[in-house]
Amino acid sequence: MRVISSDYKSDTQWTKTFHKMIRRLFDKQEGESLWLKYQATFSADYQSLMPPRYAISDIVSIETTLKTQKSQVGLLKPCTTKDHYRLHFYSLEHRFLDEYFPIIGNLNLRVIDQVQFPLDVKGSKVFIKSFTITVTDSQYASFQVLKKPLLNMIAALLDEKVENDPLNRLLILTGLLWQEIDVLRAYRNYYLQLADKTTRDSFHNTLISNPEVALNLFKYFDVRFKPDDQWQNNLQREEQALFPLRIKLLEAIEQVVHINHDRILRTLFNLIDATVRSNFYVRRDLENYFIAFKINSLGVINMPNPRPENEIYVHAVGMEGIHLRGGKISRGGIRWSDRTDDFRTEILGLMQTQMSKNVLIIPKGAKGGFIVKKGCVASCLREAGKKAYITFIQGLLDLTDNYIDNKVVLLPGIVSYDYHDPYLVVAADKGTAQFSDLANSVAKDYNYWLADAFASGGSEGYNHKELGITARGAWESVKRHFRELGKNIQQQPFTVVGIGSMDGDVFGNGMLLSPVIQLLAAISGEHIFIDPAPLDLHASLLERQRLFNLPHSSWDDYNHKLISDGGGIFKRNSKAISVSLAMKKWLGIRYQTIDGETLIRYLLKAPIELLWLGGIGTYVKASTETDAEVGDRANDAVRIDASELRANVVGEGANLCFTQKARIEYGLAGGRINTDAIDNSAGVDISDHEVNLKILLKGLPKNEKSASLFKSLTNKVSASVLKNNYQQSLCLSLEQIRCTTQLKSYLQLADQLESSSFLDRKVESFMPEKEILSRQPQRLTRPELAVLIAASKMQLTQKLLEQTGFLEQDYFQNILLNYFPALLSHTYANKVNAHPLAREIKATCISNKIINQAGGLFLLSSSESSNNVLENSLCYLTFDRIIEADNLRSVIYDQDNKVNPED
Repeated sequence: MRVISSDYKSDTQWTKTFHKMIRRLFDKQEGESLWLKYQATFSADYQSLMPPRYAISDIVSIETTLKTQKSQVGLLKPCTTKDHYRLHFYSLEHRFLDEYFPIIGNLNLRVIDQVQFPLDVKGSKVFIKSFTITVTDSQYASFQVLKKPLLNMIAALLDEKVENDPLNRLLILTGLLWQEIDVLRAYRNYYLQLADKTTRDSFHNTLISNPEVALNLFKYFDVRFKPDDQWQNNLQREEQALFPLRIKLLEAIEQVVHINHDRILRTLFNLIDATVRSNFYVRRDLENYFIAFKINSLGVINMPNPRPENEIYVHAVGMEGIHLRGGKISRGGIRWSDRTDDFRTEILGLMQTQMSKNVLIIPKGAKGGFIVKKGCVASCLREAGKKAYITFIQGLLDLTDNYIDNKVVLLPGIVSYDYHDPYLVVAADKGTAQFSDLANSVAKDYNYWLADAFASGGSEGYNHKELGITARGAWESVKRHFRELGKNIQQQPFTVVGIGSMDGDVFGNGMLLSPVIQLLAAISGEHIFIDPAPLDLHASLLERQRLFNLPHSSWDDYNHKLISDGGGIFKRNSKAISVSLAMKKWLGIRYQTIDGETLIRYLLKAPIELLWLGGIGTYVKASTETDAEVGDRANDAVRIDASELRANVVGEGANLCFTQKARIEYGLAGGRINTDAIDNSAGVDISDHEVNLKILLKGLPKNEKSASLFKSLTNKVSASVLKNNYQQSLCLSLEQIRCTTQLKSYLQLADQLESSSFLDRKVESFMPEKEILSRQPQRLTRPELAVLIAASKMQLTQKLLEQTGFLEQDYFQNILLNYFPALLSHTYANKVNAHPLAREIKATCISNKIINQAGGLFLLSSSESSNNVLENSLCYLTFDRIIEADNLRSVIYDQDNKVNPED
């Protein structure tokens, strides 16, 4: 690298010309000021390379650099060689070649030479890194034409507004601006999340090798989504612009020789065609620039199952995010994912669980997640996560309709190809537990009609950890398992191994729900807690309560004096943990020392009564599955097979702790387990009650809408939610009994649900009939029945909603009124009946009551009568008997829960 000295040895003629140009180009006062400032700045070596007119360009950029304290870039042509230009980078810091070469290389530019000029501008150090450049091969137009977009792209790269990768070559090859290239990059990143085998390099090579097609792909996106008054509606846009361009694109792709390029280009074309909204033309010139687009998933060829109804993908330089929705009215949590390469796969699995979980509530299942792409140290990672979360929420709301003056409206600048879509609610999940207020503040900026009902669980909503609602709901399932085994776990001691820490919502609350828990071991993200023979259950309970109340506590904060002989607290990543005699006897370990991962596997296989799962990760798979099929790389080293479990009961308080095949394998071996969708549904249930209550309260007279009224309903709402968990777990037990004599009817039900697209056997791991009938004894497990129950409720709810006028009958008004606490429904019956989601609430409540009582076989009837099942004159008589049975169950539920410590 050549560095030009800043020592001043001026060429007299150069200096005179420089002075004349300053006086000619600037007014007198500014010109004199600049001359005094720069007359001794440029060295003789600089003057020998750079004509005075380009020194003028340099001082303009230097002034901007000094004023903004940010790097600048300029493109000059002092070279005599054709097509050679000088690219100047202006910085207040000494920069190195490795900082610039990746930018230049990805722009399809070749460096001929380079030199650095360190300058002293009245005591301020400024560095000019100067490169002589030309294009590597072909270019769309001359540098004179491309100068502005080229400099804008480099500035965006220096400001870290856009990724630096080979797609940037498209600027030189096609003339596309950096934001326009970023549209193709966003589709690339989304494409790579669809579990396709295409690599990033293959995608780059395809577009760079076919620049004309790449250009036309963006033009197709541009015509599809750019607001334009000449197209009054989408039909005109289609006929006048989209159709001709579509034909041109298909003809161009047809000429592509490479089969892999052809496939990638057609898929990219399909993804643009399946996009129904984008915020690109709202944000392309804003400081807060990012891209979001909404995809009609059913329109994407070869998309892996299960397919959401639609999804929103958000793309920014430092983050990516996806929101998958099972229907127009849907809800689910937003998580901060750490699975950079396949976060959509993670979110898709969670959305499928949410679909089953949400049969209890009005919206269908949804799930969202985002990743932070830029490298951060721990101290700034939290802030980067908050920034990414805000961007994600903004992207969702950019593409969501709003209600203004009781009319559905789009965000200005959005072109939409789908129908009204104003219902969007989100919830907390992994990494976002404290972000609900943040989300609601963004919704407030948008004047979003749901206000603080947008993100449940914030300071104005139900705090799930304070209520312990998810754990209490899962505990209803656990109590039922033990009740049917002849044990009352609220009074009789029982042994537990768990996943989680006491500061966690589900694990922490769960381990406080009985005074007689014998917690023998717990596994968190950092520690392994072992207490082989708890000496004082009451003291242990108080210590767990202390940790629960201690902010950011870990197992290392546990009072070691309370741990029995042979126990301890160990680092999960330890290479050598001494194995005590008590641990050897309990776990059957033969070694003197053991590493943390192996110890975790032993604990999961321990002989215990309850395995309580309150932490994130898939810890158990079927013996027929590989770790790769599980899709949770972080826990590959500690995962065990279901056949190795020796726990009597499993409580799946967290999501996806078992694979579905593992649940089935464990159930066939005699283990007591439901599914995560059954066990931990109380959290989503209370969140939906919160949203629907806030919608109702929003419509009340202003002086009667108060936070105190909302808070006063908490206990009633919680009781209603827990009753739903109780009823669902009882329904599963009843289905198990029915299944022993009617197995073929249940298999027939599965066929019916599959043919009507409410059951996906592959996704739900529902075995073929032949395999189920080969079991001895012939039966379905609780996890399989849970899938059938969920699918049955989905189908019945859908049938109810499709019946014109059926739900509007007076007969069903009490269903709606009883959904809300009596304090509201009795006082504001008219407002309740006018609730925007009244039909959906009634349909959901009815389907839950019917299936909980009659089971999934209620839907199994001849095709002729099934179409009229809801209009049959016996329907009302049947429903009356179901309501009567439901009331009786409520009495039993109240009696069962008198011994609960939280009551």
